[in-house]
Amino acid sequence: MPAARPDDVAAALPASAPPAAVATGTTARLAWLDALRGLGALAVVGEHLLTWAMPWLRPTSFNLGMYGVLVFFLVSGYIIPVSLERKGDVRAFWISRFFRLYPLYLAVIAIVLILSFWLPVRREVPRDPSALASHATMLLDVVGAGGLVNTMWTLSYEMVFYLLVAALFVAGVRVGRGAVAVAFAAAAMAAGLMLTNAPLTGAWLSWVSLAVFVLGLTCVMTGYFRTAAAVVLGVMALSLLLTASPTPWFGAAILSVMFAGTAIHRWAHGIGRLWPVAVAAILVALTPVWARDAGWWWVQPRVWITTIVLAAATFAVGMLLRDRRLPRSLVWLGVISYSLYLLHLPILTGVIAVTGDLRWAPAPLQIGVSLLCLLLILPASWLTYRYLERPMQNYARRLTTPP
Repeated sequence: MPAARPDDVAAALPASAPPAAVATGTTARLAWLDALRGLGALAVVGEHLLTWAMPWLRPTSFNLGMYGVLVFFLVSGYIIPVSLERKGDVRAFWISRFFRLYPLYLAVIAIVLILSFWLPVRREVPRDPSALASHATMLLDVVGAGGLVNTMWTLSYEMVFYLLVAALFVAGVRVGRGAVAVAFAAAAMAAGLMLTNAPLTGAWLSWVSLAVFVLGLTCVMTGYFRTAAAVVLGVMALSLLLTASPTPWFGAAILSVMFAGTAIHRWAHGIGRLWPVAVAAILVALTPVWARDAGWWWVQPRVWITTIVLAAATFAVGMLLRDRRLPRSLVWLGVISYSLYLLHLPILTGVIAVTGDLRWAPAPLQIGVSLLCLLLILPASWLTYRYLERPMQNYARRLTTPP
């Protein structure tokens, strides 16, 4: 199993488009997407909290964490390509992505490093300068490096998705009718049959990807060789996904899910059919059945397929309710979901370091500590959203809005 995904793989919340319901209005046009993020946020916290504090409540018929991952990746796939097409400007797209992702990401990295004298850095993080390179690009999991916070692994696939979508956009290819989702699902199946680990490994991957990342995005932002640079970045992302990701079939499956989200958006707006999404889902669901590297409990056929079905059903219900009033609490959780994603694990780790292992503690103590964790996580996430995330997003909008 990849170092960045331990056996109790915890769902992480991929950073997606800016919050849809700025005022958490339940009738906002995209409030249903924030509501889905809110459900994913609950799944993320639940996966970790139940594992560490109340294991007797943790479900085993499906993986609560991976359920949240799949919901969030569907949301990203649904909105990111369309957002880029609506902007029509790859430079503006990357400005918005950087100010959406990096400020909080760098702040959390700083916090973890400051606290490292008390809470040791995860052993999966490289103990050499290549850790700086892998964190700088966010391509952690696809270069085989562990993140300072375990949940950072999903950002790798978000970044790969952004690089691929941007490359296709500048090349004039409009994705979304399902062919790309099916192609990645087929690639996942092929990788599962042929590969047991990454063909390419080593710290050099972090450095090479950093060099290409910085040079390529510099060209994209300045306009020099913009199309060629964006295509090179997309090719690099695809190559890393299929040859350097610790579990190539899993990485390809994740991209299939994201592009399935794009296909669902096209279908919902009268473009394309839904059957390619069904084909991709079936291939992704069946891949672990014969994959050579699939010995983890959460990809056993019954658990994996149940998890996929639940995530798909949740997204479908969200779409059906997109014109209805939605619970303000879920929309609010979705708005702060990126902060929740990055902050909850360091807070949980700190609390558990103080209380000790709670897995065999009396139930009242487990429940009390769990409530304490929530009372710390939720306000902290709101504060970082209010005073870091939102100002940076507003600044990005000012940069990309014509005078």
